[in-house]
This record gives sequence, structure tokens and C-alpha cells, in this order.
Amino acid sequence: MFKKILVANRGEIACRVFKTAKHMGIGTVAVCSDADRDALHVQMADEFVHIGPSPSTESYLVIDKIIAACKQTGADAVHPGYGFLSENRKFAEALAAEGIAFIGPGVKAIEAMGDKITSKKIADQAGVNTVPGYTGVVEGVDHAVEIANGIGYPVMLKASAGGGGKGMRVAWNEEECRDGFERATNEARSSFGDDRVFIEKFIEEPRHIEIQVIADSHGNTLYLGERECSIQRRHQKVIEEAPSPFIDEATRKAMGEQAVALAKAVDYQSAGTVEFIVDAERNFYFLEMNTRLQVEHPVTELVTRLDLVELMIRIAAGEKLPFGQNDVKLTGWAMESRVYAEDPFRNFMPSTGRLVRYLPPEESKHVRVDTGVFEGGEVSMFYDPMIAKLITYGKTREEATEKMVEALDAYYIRGVNHNISFLNALMVHPRFIEGRLTTNFIAEEFPDGFSAENIVHRNPDVPVIVAAAVNQNFRERSAAMSGQAPGLSYSAPKSWKVIIGDRVAEANVLTHSKGYSMAIDGKPYEVITNWKRTQPLFRATINEKPVCVQVDREGIHYRLFHRGAEFKALVVTPTTASLNGYMLEKVPPDLSKFLLSPMPGLLVTLKVAVGDEVKAGEELAVVEAMKMENSLRATQDGKVKEVLAEAGASLTVDQPIIEFE
Repeated sequence: MFKKILVANRGEIACRVFKTAKHMGIGTVAVCSDADRDALHVQMADEFVHIGPSPSTESYLVIDKIIAACKQTGADAVHPGYGFLSENRKFAEALAAEGIAFIGPGVKAIEAMGDKITSKKIADQAGVNTVPGYTGVVEGVDHAVEIANGIGYPVMLKASAGGGGKGMRVAWNEEECRDGFERATNEARSSFGDDRVFIEKFIEEPRHIEIQVIADSHGNTLYLGERECSIQRRHQKVIEEAPSPFIDEATRKAMGEQAVALAKAVDYQSAGTVEFIVDAERNFYFLEMNTRLQVEHPVTELVTRLDLVELMIRIAAGEKLPFGQNDVKLTGWAMESRVYAEDPFRNFMPSTGRLVRYLPPEESKHVRVDTGVFEGGEVSMFYDPMIAKLITYGKTREEATEKMVEALDAYYIRGVNHNISFLNALMVHPRFIEGRLTTNFIAEEFPDGFSAENIVHRNPDVPVIVAAAVNQNFRERSAAMSGQAPGLSYSAPKSWKVIIGDRVAEANVLTHSKGYSMAIDGKPYEVITNWKRTQPLFRATINEKPVCVQVDREGIHYRLFHRGAEFKALVVTPTTASLNGYMLEKVPPDLSKFLLSPMPGLLVTLKVAVGDEVKAGEELAVVEAMKMENSLRATQDGKVKEVLAEAGASLTVDQPIIEFE
């Protein structure tokens, strides 16, 4: 067995590998860039090596620096995690040349499956179902249009060396094909150093379902069930689960056997994933094989009771799998939500900054949190915006979903924007609960973007109840502190008006030793809680049903978060409520004459100059953030008055780029 493992990665996946390595009694080494000197994965490792500046192209992607770190620390094996160098053939070869074990598959498998064009040809030869398409090299935009016209729209343009949703575009017509080819090529070049793109038929009403495989060097290749990964946004997975609510035993077996056949065709040895697209009739087609540990591997671990990282380590050390295909059993249900530093209310623009408050839900047999951050740490603009993976387990899909909803309610993050409200809204969506999933789910259910205010709450009285209880607590504290000076005595009222949006609810509140008895618009509620003013989570039972609501006090308002919805509550006396309608609202400044950067990022391209006439819909600039290119277009006709930023500039959120006349 290895004595010391270096993880050539960062964030939550580095922390995840360290946990298993420490459990196995293996020493651990972290590598870090300038931005990650104080990161959690550095703190968790036994030792660390600084490998360069913050950009990954100057640190985590530099093979020579990783090799040097191994030599410096005496690491005899490297786990690559996912992303970065995890599927880089040259990296695996360089390690082998130095006598350092690569905890992953052999070079043959990495090379064959790392190229989507080659992998599709191999899949065909291995008897694996494949999507109709063009597997040759697309020579330019005109060639792409010619191919797409031949296949028939819609088509998918995909980076040959891609992954993680980068370098992927769906085109429904020739114009979108031309634009999509340019975007996919640029993203592929930026993310993978390989701008080759291939084209295939886009399957409508598709599900994205993948099979986990595991193989050793003794001829044993097994499949460990499937994962449903259909909830995606811009080809990035958002929620995963195991097993799939759609796949029956016969389809599972057929998909698993084809995945095993493909793995054997490339002499695969390690954990890997074969991804399929599945139509409404359960016909399935090969998409790609990921020759690494998947982001969503925890859901498979929970339903199989296997540690995939430990199996990878043991296989790399030459050990034989200790079980066979008939020993693989799927028990219960697991869900995973990807918690990102992004703002779902601003079209999911990435958010960076310091985690001023960070309180993940408590881990248990039902809840697991894989994270690479901590309170006081920073989410950097240089890397993927993932904060954590939240995984829940239950005996049934319904129980796993309910545990996820409860855990999301209890996940408290402040300092950066995050997508927890969106994740919770997905979990309570009727279509998700029914299991009617496709990769178009988010686009279809949220066509105009996400707004938590439009979410139908199971019990609309909950935010009113919590706001009334919290307000009563604060008011009674003020009353207890009053009377210490003449004329400053105060007695807390028991009757309030709770204003949330257009609703003005009447709340009568009585405090007792276990919490509060109250009536909301005449309906009685018993609230049992020991909540304290310093606690951001209001935990209680309301009429014997448990709730957890996040509470922030903002001036005279309370901001509440529950079940994917956000509420701004004002609690006042009836007299004050009658006067509230006369209060003037501050009118925000008119910024319609400016093009603002919707996110922090790099201004890659500026396509207009002073004096140019622009039309609505015309592309004005391209901003790159987290390795994704974002096109900024004019919302109305106008003329450029001033250019306020140059190509190559680093932009902050809402920074003006262009001013119009």
C-alpha cells in the first residue's frame, strides 16, 4: 500500500480524498496556488507544497510542478480528483516515468475516452448504442453548418476534449450553429487547450443517466448502478440521485453491461463513469466516458455502501476487488445538490468574496456535506464556484428528498450569493417530486429565470409566524431593558401586523415557557422553540410540525428564507401599519444607458467603439467567468457615447462597460 498520496487538486474533492486516505492510515500532501494558501484542503493535509500563481494554467495545470511536489515530499502516488489534470494522458505518463503511481486508469483508457470522437468510434465497435452524428474533425464554421444541415436540427456542438458543460452548445438553426461553433471552440481552447468540436443529433426530451463502473487489474469489471443527472443548467449538473426514478431493472442491466463492455474494450482499471442519454422510451445512447472520479460519486457510495476513493487507491496499489457483480446491491435512495456561489436571481451569475458566515447542516446518517470551504474563507474568481455538495439519504426517494429540503433550509451562507433557494425550489417542485425529469427541466419550468417570490409555499403562514415570534422576542428584550432611566419605560404589545409583500396579516402573540401561542388572521398556532437572538436558524415545531427558517435582521425588517422562498417581513403595530402605505420608496437610479458587467470576470472581447450605432440584440461584449464565456447584448437601439473598459480588463459585478447616448 502507498505511504503518501498527493492530491493534484483543490477544494472539496481534495478534502474528500484526504478523508479516505487518513482513514486508511496513508499520509497526505496538498498542493496550492497563491489563492489557496489558506484553503481547507491545505489545512486538512499532513503537508503542502505551494505550486504557483492563482491562475490554474500557472499552478494546478502545470505537470512539472506537480511532479516536483511529489519528489519534494516523497509522495509515491497521486490522486487527480476531477477536472484539472485528472484526464490528462501526458500527466499519467509523466508520473509513470518518475515511478509515481497514478490513482486512476491507464494511459490507453485516458487517451481513448478523453477524446469524444475516438471514444464514440470505440463504443460503436464495442456494441454500445451511440447517438447519430459526425465523428470527424469539424474544419470550420461553414463545415459545421454543412454537417448540422445533414444531421438535421437540433444538433449538439461539443468540445472533443470537454467536460463539465464547457464547450457545449445546442443549435436549433443555422444562425445558432454558427454562433455556437464559435463559442464552443473558444471555450474548448480556454478550458482544455484543444479547440476541436464534434457534432451529433440532439435528443429531445432527454434524460442524462450514467453508470458507475469499477475495474481492477485482475480482469474484474463491474457496474455499480446508475445515477440520474437530468437536472442541469447550461449542461452543468445541478441535482443528482441514485438510483434513477425512471430506470427499471432490465434497462439498468442492459446499460450496465454495455458500460462494462466499453470499459473492457480500453482495458479500464479504476473507477469510471459511462454517461448515456435516455429518451422517453428508455432507449439509451452513449455520450462519453469520464476516466476519473465523478463529482456526483457520493450518491453511489450511499446506496452501495462502498467507498469509491478507497477502491481507487487499492486498485492502483494492485489489489483485487473484494466483491463480484452479484454482490452489488442498491439500498435506499440518495440525493445530491451542488451548492454554488452564484446568484440565481441574476441569471446565475457567479459570485466571489469572503464567506462571512458559513454554517453547513449537521452531518448524520441521513446528511453528508462534502465541502472545501470554511467560515472566513474566500470563494475565488479563479476556479469553479462550487461551495459544497450536499448529499442526503433515505429509505425511499420521498424520504431522501425531504431530508434534502430540511438540510437546505439549515444551510446558512452569507457574504457571497448562493443557489440554495433555487435548489430548495427544485426539490419541492411538483414535477420533480413526480420524477418527470429531463435535461430541459430547468429551462421549461423557469423560462424567464428564477424568482423565489413566485414559489407556492406549502404553508404561507410559516414566514408570518416566524416573523411574529422573532419580533416578539426582540420587543420583549427591549421591554426588559427599559425603565432604567426616567421616562424610558416600554411594554411590548401582543398584537401586530406582519407585512410581507402585498399581505398584511394580523398576529396576536402570547409568550410562554416553551415558546409562543399565537393567532394568525384568527388561525391558532402553537410554536415550540428555544430560539435565541444570536441564532441565524429559527428551529421550532409549529402545530407539532418541525420547521427551520433562516432569519436575518435588516434594519426594521426581517429577511426570512424557507423552502426555496425568500420573504422580507415588516412587523409593526396596527397604528403604524395604517400609516405604512404613505411611506415613500427610494427610486433606484436609471442605469438603462449603461452596459453593466453582470458578474465578476474577464472582458474577453469588446465589439463596439465610440460613435457606433447598435441595434437591440446585437452582441456588445463577451465576459469570461469561471471558464465560461457570456455574451452581453444590447437590450435596445442606441449609440455608444463612451467605452469605459478595455478588452483584457478584470471586471467587478455591475461595473460599467459602455455608456450610451
